[in-house]
Amino acid sequence: RRTPGPAGAGPRTVEGQPIDSAGWHAVGLPCGRLAIVALRDPHIDRVAGHIPGAGNRPYLSNLDEDGRFYVGPDNGLLLPAAGEAGVTAAHEIVNPVYALQSISRTFHGRDLFSPAAAHLASGVSLEELGPPLDPDALVRIELPSLVVDGGVITATALYVDGFGNIALNMTRDDVEALGIVSGTRLEIEHAGERYYAIMARTFADARPGDVILYEDSYKNMAVAISRGNAARMLHAASGQKIRISLLR
Repeated sequence: RRTPGPAGAGPRTVEGQPIDSAGWHAVGLPCGRLAIVALRDPHIDRVAGHIPGAGNRPYLSNLDEDGRFYVGPDNGLLLPAAGEAGVTAAHEIVNPVYALQSISRTFHGRDLFSPAAAHLASGVSLEELGPPLDPDALVRIELPSLVVDGGVITATALYVDGFGNIALNMTRDDVEALGIVSGTRLEIEHAGERYYAIMARTFADARPGDVILYEDSYKNMAVAISRGNAARMLHAASGQKIRISLLR
């Protein structure tokens, strides 16, 4: 759900969207105005490709205080890419000189993003691409918070991958702070069903059919079944709550 506010009311946010919080690969983000973000440093190219919502107004934002520029949509992806550096400037891209002559309705990564990035890398200034915007008006993604109550963790499923592994809004730091290490026995509860599980470093640490909590390639903690499909067995989907209890 997009939550716009009146002028001057602060940043807009995107709530309740299934996303990969580490890689920030948007899944089902709402259509909205586009943002063009380019990178001044030619050795780091982060130009976004096919963007949900292509066809709306393109923007360019300078998100890095050390001189980098990023190209991406104004649907919440830009600020996580910037990390802690923050936004120093944002510009709307309206100058047709820095876009392809023929602009498709749905492929702005090729027709707008890439040309803007190339021109910036070769010395074109932000001001030449279009007028400035208030960086505070850029869309922000708000991830659900992890809830810890004693020995019970209430996590949110951020997304389910093609193997049925369920990525959670948890990191290794979260579980280590709770004393969960490889081999810790757990109980996972979802939709009224409970399952024994184990904290594992790799799938090889578990027997076939075991439910495990492990760190995935995006450094999210995830629920999986060794040689199985956790989402199918737990009937879990993005946005749903999953409770994890420590078994002493």
